[in-house]
Amino acid sequence: MALPSTKKQSKRQALLEAALVLFAEHGLTRASTAQIAKQAGVASGTLFFHFNSKEALIHALFDQVHIDINAALMQGVEPGMMIQEQMTRLLRNLLHYFLKHPDQFRFMEQFHFSSFNTLNRELHTEKGYLRELMLRARAQHIIKDVPCLSLEAIAFGPIVALAKEHANRGTLIDERTFESTIEACWDALKR
Repeated sequence: MALPSTKKQSKRQALLEAALVLFAEHGLTRASTAQIAKQAGVASGTLFFHFNSKEALIHALFDQVHIDINAALMQGVEPGMMIQEQMTRLLRNLLHYFLKHPDQFRFMEQFHFSSFNTLNRELHTEKGYLRELMLRARAQHIIKDVPCLSLEAIAFGPIVALAKEHANRGTLIDERTFESTIEACWDALKR
């Protein structure tokens, strides 16, 4: 009995992987379900067996990538660390993940700014813990007392710019650029 379930899961995973590649390459609206099924090596009907609609597929892919990003984001972060150390570690982890996974980066950016992002904005963010940390740091007067949206723009703007450069143009990001960007993010945030 376990074999059919495993086979079902592998087809579902193949569909998610194909969707990621095609969404990253062609966009959420231009990549068709027929293209995704073909890329996954399954019939179109199989796609709709696993996902009720293209939107359901997009949300399932978001959920999977979101889990992966959160796992990567928290690596090496300990609650007992000083806030600056935690924040810079989280930013490093996020940039490292985006550089290592350009398709996931392109997908998440497209999703974030698309009409498919219909759920609460708080649910569709890979920065939940980091946002909480920023709010704590702001309350403790460690970082600037500006609106949260401004703090996020200061922190994530340079990271997104480097990730875009890498994902869309293939630009290699060397260690010096990587570290100086993280340092600049912190310098812009701190009081």
